[in-house]
Amino acid sequence: MSTQSKAESELNSPLRSLVESRRFGLFITVVILINAATLGLETWPPAVQQAGGLLMWIDHIALWIFTVELALKLWVYRQRFFTSGWNVFDFVIVAASWLPASGPLSVMRALRVLRTLRLLSVVPQMRTVIGALFHALPGMGSIIAVLMLLFYVSAVMATKLFGEQFPDWFGGIGESMYSLFQIMTLESWSMGIVRPIMDVYPLAWLFFVPFVIITSFAVLNLFIALIVNSMQSVHQETMEEAEHTAHDEREALLHEVIALRSEVRGLTKLIKVQRDDMP
Repeated sequence: MSTQSKAESELNSPLRSLVESRRFGLFITVVILINAATLGLETWPPAVQQAGGLLMWIDHIALWIFTVELALKLWVYRQRFFTSGWNVFDFVIVAASWLPASGPLSVMRALRVLRTLRLLSVVPQMRTVIGALFHALPGMGSIIAVLMLLFYVSAVMATKLFGEQFPDWFGGIGESMYSLFQIMTLESWSMGIVRPIMDVYPLAWLFFVPFVIITSFAVLNLFIALIVNSMQSVHQETMEEAEHTAHDEREALLHEVIALRSEVRGLTKLIKVQRDDMP
C-alpha cells in the first residue's frame, strides 16, 4: 500500500466512524425534522410575519449541514458513494435545493420540502418499508393488470346496461371506469350510485355487489398480502446479511487471535533461547 493510500485510510477511518455512527445519524434526523417544521411554518402567514428571517436562516443552516454531510460521505466512500441508491437519492434532493429559486426556477422553492423525504434514507425502519415496496413492484404490476382488465370488462358491461338511463355515470368507458373506481373505494357507492340505479333497474345489485366483492375484498387485499410478504422477505434478507457480516467479523477476529498467538509463541521461544544463551 502506498504512503498516500495509507494516509487516506488513516483519515477515512475516524471520518467513516463519524459518518456511520448512531449519534451522527440521529443528529441528521433531528435537523431534517426541524427543517420540515420550518418549511411548514413558512406557509403560515403569522409565523412568516413574526419570524420570517429566522425561518430563512434555519433553512439555510439545514441545507449547509446536509451539504457537509454528503461531502463527508463522498470523501469517505469515494466512487462507492454512488453504488447506493439511498446516497444517490440524498444527493439529488440536496443538489436540487442549491438550484436558484428565482425567475423561471421559482418553483424550486416549493420543492425544498422534498428534503423532508430524506427521512426515508436516514431511518432504517423506513428504508425497510420502501425496500419492501420496491421488492413488491413486479408482483403489484401483475395485480394491477388483472384489476385493469376487470375494470375494462365491467366498464363495458356497465355502459351497455346503464349508460342510456344514467349517462353522467355510465355514458362512456371513461365515465363508467371512474364511477366503478368510486364504487371500488366504497365512497357513497350504495346511496350515491347503486340505489338510484336500482330504482330503474331493480336487479342492478347482481352486477354491483359481485364487482365490489371481487375488487374491494379480493383483488385489493392481494396488494396487502403481497406487501406483507415482501416486508418479510426484506427482513429475512436483512437478517441474513447481518448474520453474514457478523460471521465475517468473527472469522477476521479469529484469524487475528491465531496470528497473535503465533507471535506470542515466537516471542516466548525467542526469550527462552536468549535465556539459554545467557551465562
